[in-house]
Amino acid sequence: MANLLNGTNTSKAQSGAMTLTVLGCGTLGTCIVSGILSSLSDLQHPTLHSSTPSGFTTPAKDILETIPRRFIACVTSPTSARRIEKALSALTDDLTILQNDNLRGVREADVVLLGCKPYNLKPVLAEPGMREALRGKLLISILAGVPVSQIEKTLYPKELYPKTDVELESEQRCTIVRVLPNTASVLRESMTVIATSTPPLPQHLDSLVTWMFTRIGQVRHINPALMDVCTALCGSGPAFFSLFMEAIADGAVAMGLPRKEALYMAAQTMKGTAAMILEGEHPAILRDKVSTPGGCTIGGLLVLEEGSLRGTAARGLREATVVASQLGKGVQGVNGTRF
Repeated sequence: MANLLNGTNTSKAQSGAMTLTVLGCGTLGTCIVSGILSSLSDLQHPTLHSSTPSGFTTPAKDILETIPRRFIACVTSPTSARRIEKALSALTDDLTILQNDNLRGVREADVVLLGCKPYNLKPVLAEPGMREALRGKLLISILAGVPVSQIEKTLYPKELYPKTDVELESEQRCTIVRVLPNTASVLRESMTVIATSTPPLPQHLDSLVTWMFTRIGQVRHINPALMDVCTALCGSGPAFFSLFMEAIADGAVAMGLPRKEALYMAAQTMKGTAAMILEGEHPAILRDKVSTPGGCTIGGLLVLEEGSLRGTAARGLREATVVASQLGKGVQGVNGTRF
């Protein structure tokens, strides 16, 4: 139906719009579609170039010609269907919600966003006809802990596809890209990591993927070998930072500050600190600026250092990285084993 790999799009030519299908349209999938829809009105009156907060720039005309304008959300329950309708129906008249009909959604798609639960990967992709429906299309996976190689093995087992020549792959396979957004997507403040592809994606596909995910926050392109540490830092990071924020707030509550005020002040302080670092301030220099001789800051910092905060936080990140890598290999009960 579509052949995005060579830059052409037959279904777009027929219907006038590229179609994005979300397989397993949960919270992240809904956020991504919402972000795209919110950008469409701005693109109706483009400047010479449309720039994203991440610094990614693409000629507005090219964006208008390649971005999705028709959307299909695939879900399994009536509750999910109602949730998506409530969240997105007011933003577009070109939204189709399919319940338990993934194959139809993929057949009508130009780009497919794989957003199901990781444990549903095989049931979703092994459905009869799915492999053929994905042929020649772009498949973007946002499944945590699932490498591209695992998706390829699910779609194209060696017993069915023993050949590896490029011509056969380009004709019979889809192009798979792994992307890792995080929970802040709901506020369009995600730190999204896109795994680089080998061979590199065609420019029009790379631009499309980058544009889509800058709708929900910042984007970085990273070597696939580093995706496990990115999962720990960006995926688990909000939980780590929340724990520290909660601990700081607990200390303030212990000293008499109401909890509501303590949490708000802690959150705003962390937000402001992050903003300064994103503007180029080094954490060590920022810390030193606040630590006046004989003051309360240096006194508190020494207690944190005595408690091995730095080493414990780094070890927690390393542990999460190892666990992520083991989960990606299908290992069960990973957290019951110390590495």
